[in-house]
Amino acid sequence: MKTVHEVSKETGVSIRTLHYYDKIGLLPPDAVSEVGYRLYGPPALARLGQILLFRALEFPLKEIKKILDAPAFDPSEALEQQISLLKLRREHLDRLLTLALELREKGGNAMDFNAFDTSKMDLYTEEVKKRWRDTEPYREYQTKTKNYGAEERKRADGELSERFDRFARLLGTPCEAPEVQAEVELLKQAITRNYYTCTDEILASLGRMYTCDERFRRYLDRFAPGTADFVGKAILYYCQKRH
Repeated sequence: MKTVHEVSKETGVSIRTLHYYDKIGLLPPDAVSEVGYRLYGPPALARLGQILLFRALEFPLKEIKKILDAPAFDPSEALEQQISLLKLRREHLDRLLTLALELREKGGNAMDFNAFDTSKMDLYTEEVKKRWRDTEPYREYQTKTKNYGAEERKRADGELSERFDRFARLLGTPCEAPEVQAEVELLKQAITRNYYTCTDEILASLGRMYTCDERFRRYLDRFAPGTADFVGKAILYYCQKRH
């Protein structure tokens, strides 16, 4: 685990900025020490990497938070989108550099205003935002949870924890066993009841997140070591069997 000073030194992000990211819920630390120091582990650092890539692409912080907190957010897919946007930006800069060199050589008559055209890049940027922000699950999640009080949130989160605890108790059972598959169905129902309609597509995405996202993996493995992989495999079998 790294302190906020160590993260700042390693990434170049100021301590003040890291504190602000925590304040707005964009980058909470993975833990807080007994004396109140923020501590950042691999999950938080991975999220910071996503934040910095989106910031480099000039996404507003508000949009970045919506994207990263979207129920169906997939880090691998987001990275591919970021790579595509960076390539588009590089192409745009190459056109501007070519124009500038021609202007230096030939003067104002070489002006080509097409070099300033960013419509393709802007269009793709909007598509990335809409992919995570303007989805029915996200809107449903916002609607369902916006009026949750402390007790309602505790109840919803507690129901989800109960489901993961049930998976932990079944460790060692084949993931295709009826009792394990029944737990997958109950997990799907709990998510739908408390957060958003959990389709098979979203469930499959969640299964990948449980095993690939270190923050989710660490949370699930608190119930028992190996729970994250077990849940991910059980969900994969459930979704493949239905399609």
